[in-house]
Amino acid sequence: MADVPVAVMSLKTAMAHDGAVADVSAEPLTDAERIWQVVARIPPGRVCSYGQVAELAGLPRRARLVGRILSRLPQGSRLPWHRVVNARGELSLPQGSAGELRQRSLLETEGVCFLRGRISLALYRWDAEG
Repeated sequence: MADVPVAVMSLKTAMAHDGAVADVSAEPLTDAERIWQVVARIPPGRVCSYGQVAELAGLPRRARLVGRILSRLPQGSRLPWHRVVNARGELSLPQGSAGELRQRSLLETEGVCFLRGRISLALYRWDAEG
């Protein structure tokens, strides 16, 4: 469970380093925890833009923060970071990099199609309200 952010594990409890469970329901969520919660809800085969994640997390105009938080996830994290793309429906990792190829592969495995390097947000954008 070490690779799963606390906010994704539980909203009410967190495991301490010694394995004890602590009630953290009265503690406000950090910006990172709010972002992790939104990203965790994006279903397979759907994508969100960095700005959309920020908006849903209650952090309007903080798209760059979303990118920074996701870039710091530990290797092997189970959070579906690959479902977050830029506002043009493009992958933001350097073209041809291992990360970009992995993100593209994960999305294609989920049925997301690319046309000239872009994802149609009209087709694949996640509607969090619906």
